[in-house]
Amino acid sequence: MLVIRRDLVDAMVAHARRDHPDEACGVIAGPAGSDRPERFVPMTNAERSPTFYRFDSLEQLRVWREMDRADEVPVVIYHSHTATEAYPSRTDISYASEPDAHYVLVSTRDPHEHELRSYRIVDGVVTEEPVEVVESYMFSHTGADDVPDCR
Repeated sequence: MLVIRRDLVDAMVAHARRDHPDEACGVIAGPAGSDRPERFVPMTNAERSPTFYRFDSLEQLRVWREMDRADEVPVVIYHSHTATEAYPSRTDISYASEPDAHYVLVSTRDPHEHELRSYRIVDGVVTEEPVEVVESYMFSHTGADDVPDCR
């Protein structure tokens, strides 16, 4: 299950709407060893295409180095689909190289509504997972470590 803050979902959707009709893409980094998305990093779709995305290689190198220095990992890798449902294409599946990441797709095919779905993609196998959108990680079911000690 992906547990993610509403502000991060809103940022992904806004990025997808802003880049429409081209696909948008980016990552949400989080602390290494954690499954908690924290830092929103919109990236450039080097393809500038409504049907395909690819991270710019120099930008990806810079972002991954920043994550390494900050002891972060790509918790979420996201992109948008502009004319189809939020389901990974064969190309998306073939490019999925982070087995621990949540692959989030945002469909902007409807100008008034968005569709957001999350997947795990490991060795070409796609598994959809539930998404829980929370206002804060405090007190969410994965945020037990954030609960203040009231002894």
